[in-house]
Amino acid sequence: MSSDSSSSNYAFSSICCVGAGYVGGSTMPIIAKHCPKITVSVVDLNKPRIDAWNSPNLPIYEPDLQPIVEAYRGKNLFFTTDCNTEIKRADVIFIAVNTGTKEYGFGGGSAYDLGAWEAVSRSIAENATEERLYIIVEKSTVPVRTAEKVKEILDACKKSPKTHFEVLSNPEFLAEGTAVLNLEKPDRVLVGGDVKSENGKRAVSSVCWMYEQWVPKERVLTSNIWSSELSKLAANAFLSQRISSVNSLSAICEATGADIEEVSRVIGTDARVGSKFLKTSVGWGGSCFKKDLLGLIYLCDTCHLSEVANYWRQVIAMNEYQKERFGRRIVTQMYGTVNRKKILLLGYAFKKDTGDTRESAAIDLCRFLTAEKANLHVYDPKVPAEEIKESFPTVTIINDPLQHVEGAHALVVATEWDEFKSYNYEEIFKKMVKPAFIFDGRNILDHDKLESIGFYVFAVGKRSKHEANF
Repeated sequence: MSSDSSSSNYAFSSICCVGAGYVGGSTMPIIAKHCPKITVSVVDLNKPRIDAWNSPNLPIYEPDLQPIVEAYRGKNLFFTTDCNTEIKRADVIFIAVNTGTKEYGFGGGSAYDLGAWEAVSRSIAENATEERLYIIVEKSTVPVRTAEKVKEILDACKKSPKTHFEVLSNPEFLAEGTAVLNLEKPDRVLVGGDVKSENGKRAVSSVCWMYEQWVPKERVLTSNIWSSELSKLAANAFLSQRISSVNSLSAICEATGADIEEVSRVIGTDARVGSKFLKTSVGWGGSCFKKDLLGLIYLCDTCHLSEVANYWRQVIAMNEYQKERFGRRIVTQMYGTVNRKKILLLGYAFKKDTGDTRESAAIDLCRFLTAEKANLHVYDPKVPAEEIKESFPTVTIINDPLQHVEGAHALVVATEWDEFKSYNYEEIFKKMVKPAFIFDGRNILDHDKLESIGFYVFAVGKRSKHEANF
């Protein structure tokens, strides 16, 4: 439901965001832009990261973010390592620290690692010592009922009985590459809290008031805190499920001769389904989908809902199958071997307009092709060469694919960077070993034109006329 929070009685003047990573670094500049009377401080103990936020070279790449940071940095937007001071004087404290998947012990491989959250909660209790209300806002994705545990730590460790903490859930719904647009014109903003208590009502209304400085009021939704925490997991689960569903159909299309783009278009015209997230690919990636699915699965397991957990496990399993299937198709169609064959992998980020490589399908392709002893050359316009080399020291990193196609057997499109659509493929074809293969893992190229040039083209969800089974 929409909040009723237009009154200036809910206004506040200072924000401290703990965590200068992707979520905090993207969100806080937008708040500073639209709320000029609020001082926004982003704090992090990682000094190199803070230094980067205070430099011309931001630590993350996100279209349109840098000019906003530069416009408000030093005015009402600040980046600092002085966590203690900023926590003490803030009215609202956002927690935007990393919540990766736990890799050890009980729940390893599926549960969230909440060590950073506990540390931040204790730091807030230690430093937020004024005898007043502090509003604590969960911004990172967390398991359901995390707010309850944060509140428990805060109340147990606070310095004065007159210091009050109210914990809210305000999940981020950002897509990398379009984060600024997502924040400027969100589909919805969700604020979860306990509106039955006076402090809870005030806290929810204050955060809603902040967002309503630029977001239409009807798009600022409120719920209880548990619903808010679950809604974030559910949203990402639904999105990844849609992609895995259409990718499962792409396998059927390749086997039967149906065209996945035609099938997706027909499905998408149904108003009950809609057309978004029906684009097939080599597989989904990014920092959120798998992590949040694993968190949801762990929640189901702890609630003894094994059938529900198994349902969501299959979404991940289908994504892994899609990546493996695409890699096998490359080897199969190149006459059963890529040993010592020069292959150019176009793209390493998990999607275009970002330098983020977390859970990128390109990583799986690199692992698969290097295991098959391919002579792999990798290009990405935003991912640092040293990052790729750290994982794959034997691959060749290139700065310009057009200068390295000589003697290549195949091009593999792993990320949908727009520049790949504008290459001079006539000239590329002349320099490649024949037959010259293109494997389009994003379906962004003009396949008919490429075929007319002479390429053997293999696209996801489309049976090639050169298809062979060895």
